Amino acid sequence: MERPLVPVILCGGSGTRLWPRSNADTPKQLLRLVGEYTMLQNTVLRLRALDADVAPPVIVCNERHGPLVAAQTGVLGGAIGAVLLEPVGRNSAPALTVAAHAARALVGTGVEPLLLVLPADQIIHATDKFAAAVRVALEPARNGYLATFGVVPTVAQTGYGYIRRGADRGSWSEIAEFVEKPDAATAREYVESGRYLWNSGMFLLGADAWLSELAAHAPDILKVCNQAFGTAERSGEFLRLGLEFATCRSDSIDYAVMEKTSRAAVVPLDAGWSDVGSWSSLHDASPKDALGNASSGEAILDSCRDTYVASNHRLVAAIGLDGVIVVETEDAVLVVARSHAEGVRRVAELVGKGRRPR
Repeated sequence: MERPLVPVILCGGSGTRLWPRSNADTPKQLLRLVGEYTMLQNTVLRLRALDADVAPPVIVCNERHGPLVAAQTGVLGGAIGAVLLEPVGRNSAPALTVAAHAARALVGTGVEPLLLVLPADQIIHATDKFAAAVRVALEPARNGYLATFGVVPTVAQTGYGYIRRGADRGSWSEIAEFVEKPDAATAREYVESGRYLWNSGMFLLGADAWLSELAAHAPDILKVCNQAFGTAERSGEFLRLGLEFATCRSDSIDYAVMEKTSRAAVVPLDAGWSDVGSWSSLHDASPKDALGNASSGEAILDSCRDTYVASNHRLVAAIGLDGVIVVETEDAVLVVARSHAEGVRRVAELVGKGRRPR
């Protein structure tokens, strides 16, 4: 029997590096940052490029965001398998574990589903190439591998983790090593070697394979998630996880399992991918004029170069700026050099704690 493919959309996270637009009430995955749809909506719509039979997706999000998630997906049409509500975020490994149980319940007994795991906060411009990579990943996933998608690097990026490809298996490779974010010189070496890919955080794997590997490498996470799913309460499309979930150790899919398993595989992905992790990367992913400027909302840019302006409530005029990001919201204004965009997280954390930087 053909194994059904169930998309799992991970819709947690706070997106603090995109403050002040992204915040605890409306994180980046629920914002319209590029184009007419939010990032969550674009993730759901991306599934329509797949030519295989795809089950309704399972979405995992924070409990406070459940109504907004339902509203944003509802306007797109199409069924949603379940929206799993976390009482508190515990990173991607616990989220995938409860989603695996939900996917099993969705397809019924007698067959193990394959899970296409997608963060809700990424951009992929070429959906046809994304669909082609998914088709490639079906082979290792059907053979018990935990497959991830490695983005073909375009520059020596220091802001991403890397994956070193091991033995080639045709259109995919076994994974030799996961590598943390490198310095600039090391990143150049990685890109020039042709053996390294950016770690995308997307996966295709069997529910049974994930749960088996989790039992071997992180049994404490499996135990708590089993309890939290077992005591979950359903209300319509919502499945509110049991409070046991809050006691689970926070860990990522990579750290909990992928870096430890001997069954890790990677499929190259060259599809215009971006994780939109900062205002600088959003600028990179946005349409630009001849001088490298991008804007959204009501904005005027005069004599500017490589600058991004986002206006949400009033006209913003920028004159003579080079490599600067300006973001205006109802209650805050951010002005930051593109080279310092990663530092926005520190400001967001201070504001979140009720402290104002001096």
